[in-house]
Amino acid sequence: MSEFWLISAPGDKVNLQALERMNTVTSKANLSSNNKFLIPDLKVGTLDALVGLSDELGKLDSFAESVIKKIAQYIGEVMEDSKDKVQENLLANGVDLISYLTRFEWDMAKYPIKQPLKNISEALAKQITQIETDLKSRTAAYNNIKGNLQSLERKTVGNLLTRTLADIVHKEDFVLNSEYLITLLVVVPKSNYAQWQKTYESLSDMVVPRSTKMIAEDAEGGLFTVTLFRKVMDDFKAKARENRFMVREFYFDEKELKCEKEEIMKLASDKKQQYGPLLRWLKVNFSEAFVAWIHVKALRVFVESVLRYGLPVNFQAMLLQPSKKSVKRLRDVLNAVFKHLDEVAAASIMDMSMDIPGLQLSNQEYYPYVYFKIDLSLLDYS
Repeated sequence: MSEFWLISAPGDKVNLQALERMNTVTSKANLSSNNKFLIPDLKVGTLDALVGLSDELGKLDSFAESVIKKIAQYIGEVMEDSKDKVQENLLANGVDLISYLTRFEWDMAKYPIKQPLKNISEALAKQITQIETDLKSRTAAYNNIKGNLQSLERKTVGNLLTRTLADIVHKEDFVLNSEYLITLLVVVPKSNYAQWQKTYESLSDMVVPRSTKMIAEDAEGGLFTVTLFRKVMDDFKAKARENRFMVREFYFDEKELKCEKEEIMKLASDKKQQYGPLLRWLKVNFSEAFVAWIHVKALRVFVESVLRYGLPVNFQAMLLQPSKKSVKRLRDVLNAVFKHLDEVAAASIMDMSMDIPGLQLSNQEYYPYVYFKIDLSLLDYS
């Protein structure tokens, strides 16, 4: 199960014993696998500042999660031909996400702990915002090439009435540069081939005898050339339509056809050239954004623990990975073990309709202990 619970309880003797009790019960009953989640001694500042920071971190948490989800989804789009390999490209600091999470270590170089919490929060916000901005511009450029290529490629599929003829016709199929004669292309249903051969010369005046030739065929019919005098062209088209022979509006232009072929080749080449660097960028920045997101989670645990349990800072954070089908039982165990931290909250969990006095939290999860969910299922491509 790719859901994790990041919790914390006070670090005094009574609560450390409660954590031990929780570890014993959950491992015996196989309710979850638990790891210590180490958060360094950060600078607290004032409690007023912490209250404001708590709200900001909540928004930053959601924003960071949305950015890593976008990157993961886009990696899936870019790796369209090997979607089964997407998961192995979603790494954090070179290891799989669960390993990174369960062995989390604060990055002291990137986020020095001597600075105020607000500065760390702002640095994380700036980093994630920059990644999102770059993602938008890079994906727009790639999508543009991909979209143009797809629309040109779409023209090469379909039946002979609708598809491009650039890859079918040749110069020698046409009478060109004639003041009087023109070669038309006619789509004839398979069942009407014999009728076409018998009647095309008499559909109008001035049709060149024996000028028809089939130059392409698909499941529904064939594409035939026919040469006639320009001045009877409209009459020929009308008579052809009456006989279920459809004249394509196509006039041979060597330059135009060459441009169309070259455009497809150029776009395919551009897409191929961009693929490698784009995928590398996505992988590097997925890792950066994911690492930043988990640091935001760590900050949230720190701030909420100080606000909930008071000063001096003394709490123990734990990362729990609930076993499948054991979520409710695990929640019951945690509530029983930690209900002494907030009797009102513990009681209200039994009666979810009851609001907790002084806390406007009826719309979100609130427990006697500090709790944040980390949901990796949004990145599940297996």
